[in-house]
Amino acid sequence: MTGKIKRLAREKGFGFITPDGSDKDVFFHNSALVGVTFDELNEGDAVTFETEDSDKGPRAKDVKRT
Repeated sequence: MTGKIKRLAREKGFGFITPDGSDKDVFFHNSALVGVTFDELNEGDAVTFETEDSDKGPRAKDVKRT
């Protein structure tokens, strides 16, 4: 999937991605990042990712900046 970083909670190490073509944001944790550090990300950056189920709904994994 593709999308853009919507919001980053740097002090807590997580953020949200808005998938292209959807208005439902997807949670991601900094441990889901591949090839980029959390500090290198900015709101609005384009990313690719996969999703997986969690207790609180879908979350992103294998998040890569494009």
